[in-house]
Amino acid sequence: MTLQSADGGDKSAFLTQELERLHQLIEELQHQNQQLRQEARDDGPQIEATTPDSGIEDAPIQEGDVTLRRLVQRIAMILQAEKIVIMFYDRESGDLVGIPPAYGVDEERLQLFKVRAAQGISGLVFREGEPQIFHNAPSDPRTKKDLVSLLHVDNGITVPLVIEKRDEENRVIERTKIGVLHAFNKRHGEDFNDEDVRLLERMARNVGSIIANLQLYKEVVEEREELLQTFESLASGLILVSPEKRVSQINASARGIFSLGPEVIGKQVGEHIKEETLLQFFTAGLDGQEPAPIEYVTAIGGIERIFLVQGAGVQNEEGRTLGYVVILNDITDQKNLDRMKSSFVAMASHELRTPLTAIKGFVSTLLMDDGFELEERREFYQIIDHECDRLTRLINDLLNTARIEANESLRPTYGMVSAEELVEKAVIIQKQASVRHNVFAKIEGELPEIVGDEDKLDQILTNLLNNAIKYSPAGGDVIVHAKVVDDYVLFGVEDQGMGIPADHLSKIFEKFHRVHNEDNRKIYGTGLGLFLVKHLVEQVHMGQIWADSEVGKGSTFWFKIPIKLDMEKAMELNQ
Repeated sequence: MTLQSADGGDKSAFLTQELERLHQLIEELQHQNQQLRQEARDDGPQIEATTPDSGIEDAPIQEGDVTLRRLVQRIAMILQAEKIVIMFYDRESGDLVGIPPAYGVDEERLQLFKVRAAQGISGLVFREGEPQIFHNAPSDPRTKKDLVSLLHVDNGITVPLVIEKRDEENRVIERTKIGVLHAFNKRHGEDFNDEDVRLLERMARNVGSIIANLQLYKEVVEEREELLQTFESLASGLILVSPEKRVSQINASARGIFSLGPEVIGKQVGEHIKEETLLQFFTAGLDGQEPAPIEYVTAIGGIERIFLVQGAGVQNEEGRTLGYVVILNDITDQKNLDRMKSSFVAMASHELRTPLTAIKGFVSTLLMDDGFELEERREFYQIIDHECDRLTRLINDLLNTARIEANESLRPTYGMVSAEELVEKAVIIQKQASVRHNVFAKIEGELPEIVGDEDKLDQILTNLLNNAIKYSPAGGDVIVHAKVVDDYVLFGVEDQGMGIPADHLSKIFEKFHRVHNEDNRKIYGTGLGLFLVKHLVEQVHMGQIWADSEVGKGSTFWFKIPIKLDMEKAMELNQ
């Protein structure tokens, strides 16, 4: 039966039936939305690890879109309208814009529906909240800004889209305008009347309700997605365990710590985490206790890592316990730094005390006895001078380290430096430092002049040669290699000493780092020398440094300096 052939009673009954069906659809969507919101509140951090393309989260949105599309079609059928257009208010732009679904208007033309909220009949209805009816669009001044002529619109109705918030007694306590709803071109050449206006107003409330629920649902989904991404991207490991001791959620960092996959979700925590201390920590937290933070030590990729484990109970708004969340923070670097600082204090104390003791002793000896021969006094003075130089080097190392830490670079003075003379000078000086070592240079081919700071380049070689002699207590050869490789001069300082264990090679250029074993227990140092050398090579001269070593056979420290230094870039780095 069509509306055109129905009498007044039949038409009213038909409309009532249609509106009841629409209300039922709205109630179903609202119920789904309410369940979703309740789940979001109750579940809190329990986010299902779905992929963005899974389609699971989109299903209710698609159902809502289908419901809205059917509603738009029914509005067109009830009002006998050729076209139905929804326009939504964009707060950022201040425009009313056409949004899908529409009836009788394709998506390309729907994009043309855009008007300022202060203009046209769309803006008039939106601002005043009162419906408007027009019978001759081409000549009606209210419709000129709405571009209805593009759709060959002759007549129509425009009503506000309103969201109503009601109290427990179903009284309207808040009304929010979100846009307008258009019905264009009454079929069979008829005009819209006041009854059509009232019907469209009633159905506009249903449209507004669906749009509001869809918008709310999308916001909930976006919040869940944002929470999931944040949860996954955290550097700290997070594990949420339910009151039944099942893993409710575990992020990427935690999965990496325990070498687990996403399939662990829903499983008993004890099936995959075997560490008894951790399991006791989970149990205590789930029992309502507040266990003190503990440390958990494990190996990841063959490297020992230390984690500080902390926990907290999770509850929803009603106070119901959802589980216990555990956070694992990597404190390995902090622990290592604390150990290095303690070691450094001990080493620095010894390094300072040793030369001071010698200086004090020889000065006291000279003051107490004036009978020493000239040669004896000269020897004492040389020892005092040597120990003063040692103190100066230590203090300079500390000052230079402080400057680097404060981002105050060791300001270089660049010039042309003969690489060959640099090597020969360093070798000659170090030959005098030890009678048990054979110090010599092995230069391949002719070495060019390079751009650099001569004093700092000499400091690099001197430090590496000192280390080679110091860590070769049994003597042996100490060789300085030098040759041209591509656009660099490659230097190497080789010794036949104790060598460096493989697990320390990646750390030897770190501040305060020293290798401790029975062979070098009497060899003291601050652990700052190689840290400073690395800075002088890489920061000041834009080069590279590394080491090769084998325990018991010796070490070779290699560094390469560009022949043609980019002066402008180097100066910027060392301002």
